[in-house]
Amino acid sequence: MPDLLLYGDTEHSAALRHEIPVAICDAFLYGEVGGRAYVMTWNLERARVAAARPDAALVEISDLGFHELLGSGMSREEVEIELVSRAAKRIGVRAAVVDFDFPLGIAERLRADGIVIAVDEQTVSSRRRRKSDGELSGIRRAQAAAEAGITAAADLLRAATATDGTLYLDGEPLLAERVRTAMRDACWRMGALLGSQAIVASVWQGVGHEPGSGPLPAGLPIQIDLWPQDEASACWADMTRTFVVGAPRSEEVSRQERLVRAALEGARDRVRPGVTGAELHAVCCEIFEAAGYRTQRTGPGENSDEGFQFSLGHGVGLRVHEEPGLGVGGRAALVAGDVIAIEPGLWDGDVGGVRFEDLLLVTADGCETLTSYPYDLSP
Repeated sequence: MPDLLLYGDTEHSAALRHEIPVAICDAFLYGEVGGRAYVMTWNLERARVAAARPDAALVEISDLGFHELLGSGMSREEVEIELVSRAAKRIGVRAAVVDFDFPLGIAERLRADGIVIAVDEQTVSSRRRRKSDGELSGIRRAQAAAEAGITAAADLLRAATATDGTLYLDGEPLLAERVRTAMRDACWRMGALLGSQAIVASVWQGVGHEPGSGPLPAGLPIQIDLWPQDEASACWADMTRTFVVGAPRSEEVSRQERLVRAALEGARDRVRPGVTGAELHAVCCEIFEAAGYRTQRTGPGENSDEGFQFSLGHGVGLRVHEEPGLGVGGRAALVAGDVIAIEPGLWDGDVGGVRFEDLLLVTADGCETLTSYPYDLSP
């Protein structure tokens, strides 16, 4: 394993949060040199870092001349870079890999100091593939929040009535914004944060990652896709369900539901260590293509959105989208400890689409489904 350097804060750097599982808002240097872990600590964070990583050697900024530098006339940025340079020298690093997030200015200084810096995102991100116990607990909490958010959305949809093809609640059109607010409140009560881009969309107002806005239709699919973040651990979940209020306006909706469920179960049955994301994606493509739909691997038709024009899913952890990829280019084999989201779906330009998304933990001989929520189109 090559020596490693990471720099940043644990509220923004997934790589650092994996190594130091506490929220630290000030940037610091983490290094592994000769198999030993080192952490450059600020006085305010020393006790928390020591508790989180008792195996790591602490390099305190006071021992690096911090107070001397404060009185030197240097700018804050210059002091920061000088401290990192001194810390790297202290721990004896000569060559190290860094991730894509490593600051260019600090990399240039370390290179000027004679340290060989190589960007290797794959090596760094692979360290997070096997989730720690704390991360897995956080993912489970985030998933519980996602299900609470979906339940809040379903409650509003179930209470709505249809007038001229539009859903109404409390005497006014039911808006995607109102549903999204209810979802965010439900997640917050579960200790998770849900951003403003959570999807409440239909063929009326939402394709791809467009979050959706305005009135919602009766009789047409409404996709609810949310990815809350557990506040305590910074870990994410990801979940999608599709609802239709009232009788579907087209037989296409029922056909989509049947095929998407088949694709979801077909992929789930294949999940185990050693299988690649591309292989799982191909399982779904074969089901959809046999039914006459275009997929990402066959390419779009006249309408670039129709059919299954996206990947099957992605890894989930300290980032909502991380390794392994589950698409045409998903060459990495699954490993026990991966958490993946699988989300097959079909889209039709006239009626919209059906999509279901579950969160799975890859186990030694298969997978455990972390999502516990029905797939019924009726809310």
